[in-house]
Amino acid sequence: YQRRVRGITLVQQYTHKMSWQSYVDTNLVGTGLVSVAAIVGHDGSVWASSNGFKVSADEAKKLLAGFADPGPLRASGLFINGEKYLVLKADDRSIYGKKGTGGVVTVKTAQSILVGLYNEKIQPGQCANVVEKLADYLIESGY
Repeated sequence: YQRRVRGITLVQQYTHKMSWQSYVDTNLVGTGLVSVAAIVGHDGSVWASSNGFKVSADEAKKLLAGFADPGPLRASGLFINGEKYLVLKADDRSIYGKKGTGGVVTVKTAQSILVGLYNEKIQPGQCANVVEKLADYLIESGY
């Protein structure tokens, strides 16, 4: 089943249990505008992630806290997959970071945090657009 949301085609596969991995593989990385991605719960549990890409429970906890109070992330950086990113934008919905020619886009939904990384071949705005639009869809769906 496919659905268009604000210009992006979202693919949803119906199985007995919702497949979060398909959102990572198809709707984030599959666009070609996100290098690797993960979806983590507010409790720090990893719901789905790209192969070899890990968001630790501690990283997720600090990231979640950063949506309420971005001060500590701005001061010491955002750590994702063991890498430090300089925080460029932080508010109660989105936190963006940069490292070298790549960066990270994170968006909080009602129950999860979407994390998407981009490399030097991807424009930051393209990655942000994809991650933000999937977040819009999940928020509209109650996740």
